[in-house]
Formats: sequence, structure tokens, C-alpha cells
Amino acid sequence: MEKLRIAAFGGFRSIPPKAGAAGSDKFAFELYPRIVAKGHSLLAYSRIYPNDKDVLHYEYEGVKIKYFKTVKKAGFDTLVHSAKATFDVIFHNTADVVHLHSGANSIWAMFLRLAGKRVIVSQFAMDWKRDKWPWYGKLFYLISNYLTAYCPNAVAFDNVFTKEYFEKRFHRKYEFIPYGSEVKTPPANIDILNKIGVAKGEYFLFVGRFIPDKGLHLLVEAFKTLHTNKRLVLVGGSPNPGEYESAIKKTDDTRIIFPGYVYGDDTNILMKNAYAYVQPSLIEGLSPVILTVMALGTPLICSDIVENKFICGDNATTFISGESSSLAQKIEEALNNPLSIADKAAEGEKDIKNRFNWDVITDQYIELLKK
Repeated sequence: MEKLRIAAFGGFRSIPPKAGAAGSDKFAFELYPRIVAKGHSLLAYSRIYPNDKDVLHYEYEGVKIKYFKTVKKAGFDTLVHSAKATFDVIFHNTADVVHLHSGANSIWAMFLRLAGKRVIVSQFAMDWKRDKWPWYGKLFYLISNYLTAYCPNAVAFDNVFTKEYFEKRFHRKYEFIPYGSEVKTPPANIDILNKIGVAKGEYFLFVGRFIPDKGLHLLVEAFKTLHTNKRLVLVGGSPNPGEYESAIKKTDDTRIIFPGYVYGDDTNILMKNAYAYVQPSLIEGLSPVILTVMALGTPLICSDIVENKFICGDNATTFISGESSSLAQKIEEALNNPLSIADKAAEGEKDIKNRFNWDVITDQYIELLKK
């Protein structure tokens, strides 16, 4: 068997994930240890931010980890870190094949390929549409699309809709490899619920970054109109808090709880014991959070964007994306029909575990990295 020497960097910040973690972090956390377990070596380049006091892990489940310092400003932190990782791969020959997260890093594919490295890019959502980016950020992503289309040896998309967009736009064929859905059964203890001050089945939940394209403003606005004793737990935040996050947290509704960052088993315990999970996203790739929630058998309420519906089909409650009134109506329906949403969740759990399997996905990535 050919043993691959792989380096990886880009959208993820660290392995294991830490404060500010997003879908790319979970993707790396799930995929890379599985690749190593199949006999390959993998070096993951992780970030250190100014004033970062987190414990540094130099190896995690066989994945070697190397750190470079970066800046705090969103967008530029990835650019600076990826530049350092690129030249470390080239000048220290740390890998033969490089896995880049996000098309925004395709600019580095040019340098890596000139140095004789094979390069694979994983492109997730249509990032140039995200409201969190200023005009120059969106322009950079649009330019990066051309680099993504032509510079790497291969590009893998995690959702068929972004893949179709690229294939029509650039008249080339690309790979489709999704996220996986397997989740370890979380522990039975509910200490995290007691810590936050909620009871099993008595809260709605969101976990993620507090940025505009996640639609949290819609969720808060919708929830405030409801007459219910259930709570709304909003877990997470953004690594560089701005006006949007501050405005979300200024709500005067005492039913809404902000516990900050929650990690590992505690996150899955919260998901497993929620009355329903709400994903109000305006833009997504193939959401790892939705995959996790459905694999845990938790009822799901999500926006009706095509990426979400591709995952959940008829096994979730969907509302009109961008409309808080539609979201409020669907939450109300969920409150009035607990058996119906539980039945959908049970069907969704079976379906999702059949369609999104991490072992199959790992083999697909290894084959692509070998080509």
C-alpha cells in the first residue's frame, strides 16, 4: 500500500477544536485521525492567536500538529497562517500531497504545485455570498473561484449545489465528497444541563458561530414572539466578536441563555436532550451540525435552503429562509406536535446514517489524495 505523506491547513483552526471552532474544524477533527488510522502520515497546521492561552496539542490520535502564530482579524488570520504553512511545506518538505480547506486558500496551490506537491482543495459553501465579509473579502473569494477551478490537482465539494455551480461556470468536472454523520453516543449524565440551568426536553438549541449568515437574529426575533416556558440556548460565539454578536446578546428576553463555548461530549449531550435543534442559516455548505443533530435523533427545525433540504429531506421541519415570522410559525407547530417531530427525527436518524458514512468518506478522500 502506498503510504501518503499529507499536510493540511486552511479553514480549520486547531485539532482538537477550541473556541471559535466551525464546520471546517469538525471536518478535520473527524477525517484526519481516520486517515492516519489507515496507515498514512498527516501533519495538521494549526493556529495560535495573540494572547492565546489554550493548551497546545502536538499530536492527536496519530495526527501530528504544528503551530504558527497568526493575526486576530477575521479573514486575514487565515491568509497569514496559510502563507506560513505553505512555505513550511515547501522549504522543509513536510509532505508530498497537501489538503487545503476552502477555495480562499487556492492561491497557495500555485506555489505548492510549482514546488512539485500534489494539491487537493475541499470547497464548502458559496463563501463569496456570506454577509460577514466586507466587499473586498467577497471580491477575494470571487477571484479565488478561478484559482480553485484551475490550480489544484483536484477539488472536492461537500455539496452538490456548489459543485454544479463550479462545473457550469468553469466547464470542468469535480468530485463530490460529503461530510459524515456518525456520532458517538453521548454520556447519560446531564451535568451540563444543570450547569446551564435547563431541563431535558425543555429548551431549543443552536450551536455555532454568531455571524450574520447563521441567521441568529431571525431566531431571536422569532422566539421573542412565542408564548412558551421553554428556553432558547445559544451556544458558541465568534472568535472575533463584533457588533452583530453584541446586538444578539443584548436581548431582554430572559428565556434566552448564552452559556458561551461548550465542547466535546457536553455539546452532544445538549443536542441529544433538546426539545428541538434550530438551524436558521441563510447560507450553508453541507452542515456538519445538522448531520450531527440528525444522527443523534433530535428533532430539527431549519431554513429551507437547498443545502439543508439535501440533508434532511422530509425528516425535518423547514421554514422560509430569511423570514422570522415563518420560523416562529414552525417553532409553534413543533411545540404543538411533539409526536410528529419525534417521528421525523427517528426516520431522519436512520436515513442520515445510511447516506453519510465517515468510513466511506475517508476512503474516498484517500483515493483522491492518491490520484
